[in-house]
Amino acid sequence: MKIHDCISAIISRKGSDIWSIPSDASVYSAIETMADRRIGALLVIDEGRLVGILSERDYARKVMLKGKSSKDTFVREIMTPSPISIGLDTTVDEAMRIITTNRIRHLPVVDRDRVVGILSIGDVVNWIIASQDQAIEHLENYIAGGYPR
Repeated sequence: MKIHDCISAIISRKGSDIWSIPSDASVYSAIETMADRRIGALLVIDEGRLVGILSERDYARKVMLKGKSSKDTFVREIMTPSPISIGLDTTVDEAMRIITTNRIRHLPVVDRDRVVGILSIGDVVNWIIASQDQAIEHLENYIAGGYPR
């Protein structure tokens, strides 16, 4: 585990469950799905193509604060269109840079125009922490003479 590992390693470890919703669904059904799945964002996929992403932040800013009804508002009205995405060969370090630079919390992972997963900031942070723990363990073993010379 290293920050130079590819995102494919995280996706293979965490699984590639993809929760999505079509753009013509109601915001209410999207929020209901997020609550049921205990997730903070849904990919918006129409006819097999990634067209947007809908997050709790979108809901809070574009529905709640504007006094709209989630049952009368469509996902396409509040989603973030054409979301930033990454490929399986993107490094963990690059993904973290994209997340922090763009101030986003979720990154769709796309391979040959097909969504293969979604990466959250929590996934990246957990990978980095595990990587650091592993490096510390290796150093402790080295210092204690646990490695052959």
